[in-house]
Amino acid sequence: MDDLFYLKQCSSTNDELAPFILYPESNFIAVHTFDQTAGRGQYGNSWKVVANKNLAYSLAVKVTSVKVSDFLFNYYTAVTVRGFIAKLTDKEVKIKWPNDIIVDYKKVCGILIEKRKFNQQQYFVLGIGINVLQESFNEISNAGSLLSQTSLFFELEEFAGEFHKFMVSDLKNMPSEGEILDVFNRNLFRKDQISVFERNGTRQNGIIRSASQSGEIHIEFEDGIRKFYHKEIKLLY
Repeated sequence: MDDLFYLKQCSSTNDELAPFILYPESNFIAVHTFDQTAGRGQYGNSWKVVANKNLAYSLAVKVTSVKVSDFLFNYYTAVTVRGFIAKLTDKEVKIKWPNDIIVDYKKVCGILIEKRKFNQQQYFVLGIGINVLQESFNEISNAGSLLSQTSLFFELEEFAGEFHKFMVSDLKNMPSEGEILDVFNRNLFRKDQISVFERNGTRQNGIIRSASQSGEIHIEFEDGIRKFYHKEIKLLY
């Protein structure tokens, strides 16, 4: 059952899925809106967008249909979203660890994955926000949209439908954990380049070497390679 439902407006698409998952066997049910008023990002961050310019989308995937670890599923979601966007443009599309999508050095997409129970079944809820047509981001200097970064204009409803089909197709044909990790690392933003990181209020140069199967990022500093989980270190770009 692959269904995509439209909401004229909502606070958060992740919170609107429950009424659409009618049966225990339901899988790949999604809702979307172009006017989300209280979107959430990773670790309690907000995801603020302009109405009728961008896509807010949430997809419910049964946990039992996912045969890889939670960390690798998070990576594969980012890989899939990145793959869809990369098909649309010849611009460089990268994944900023752990799961932001970067087009030509601007963040155009954020992903929030939660686990929830519907009809006595456990689901991953993939909350995905894509900046599509927004042109100005005011004080958010590292944000962009597909329009601002590629000069391409998309009709939002058609864009949402094509995105949903792409997501469902890829999630039904998930590769092995090793393949996921390989593709993720090949498309990792700032990999093997000297970058500036902020840790405990101090800035330091380092080089991203890889993301690990256990969800860590490996960064090489002058005194060797160190491992970090999300929010333990910040990449400045």
